[in-house]
Amino acid sequence: MRDFTLSKYRELLETIGSTSYETITMREHLVSPVDKCIILRHDVDRAVDRNLAMARLEAKYGIRSTYYFRHVRDVFIPGAIQEVAELGHEVGFHYEVMDKAKGDKLKALEIFGKELEDLRQYADVTTACMHGNPLASWSNRDLWDDHDFRDFGIIGEPYFSLDYSRILYLTDTGRTWADRNIRVKDVLETPADCLNASYCKVIRNTDDVMDMIRREEVDRICILAHPNRWCDSIPGWTREMVMQNLKNIGKAGIIRYREMRG
Repeated sequence: MRDFTLSKYRELLETIGSTSYETITMREHLVSPVDKCIILRHDVDRAVDRNLAMARLEAKYGIRSTYYFRHVRDVFIPGAIQEVAELGHEVGFHYEVMDKAKGDKLKALEIFGKELEDLRQYADVTTACMHGNPLASWSNRDLWDDHDFRDFGIIGEPYFSLDYSRILYLTDTGRTWADRNIRVKDVLETPADCLNASYCKVIRNTDDVMDMIRREEVDRICILAHPNRWCDSIPGWTREMVMQNLKNIGKAGIIRYREMRG
């Protein structure tokens, strides 16, 4: 079976359901941690219809996860936001305010407050997660070097609030679970990143992820899946594969260039 299809994601959900793992949202983990769990997280970057398809599928299996919505025209769709919340999932804020403010932190802070309030008109939002722009010289999480997201009623941010010395982080960034050389912004800036790297050496595809989950060797796992990458239709799946491979070449070039510059 092709990887990165909704059918393959259904297999992943069924695999999780066959184990003793409890699936929880980001907010649930921060408020009431569970000893053995899988934290499911999704970044709603684009293709809202695919995000809704994944949210509906998870609800069918009785699984709740967290959906981080960007504040951009093609993603900030009130009906979609409300449906995700009504399905029992957590809605979070996928902020990119440093990008919008061109690195100006005071302006970015103002945008953050405004966009967060916009999102809160349609869902109860208590966690936020930065959106990564590989072309920018800054990271959106740089905003919190001088400010505190808790001042906005945000209780946690995945890149700051999770203890990755105790949580294995798996992400399909770049439409692959394995290749860390094409991650520009979706990286952990902690010593625990080395631990995650050692696990990921044996994870190349979703089948490998499922095999690891079946073994139940790790007590806590955080899985980031981008729904826009998971598509059953051949044309859509092929287009996503080709476009992502081209992006990965560019990302690898950016990383190599920055390494050469020191």
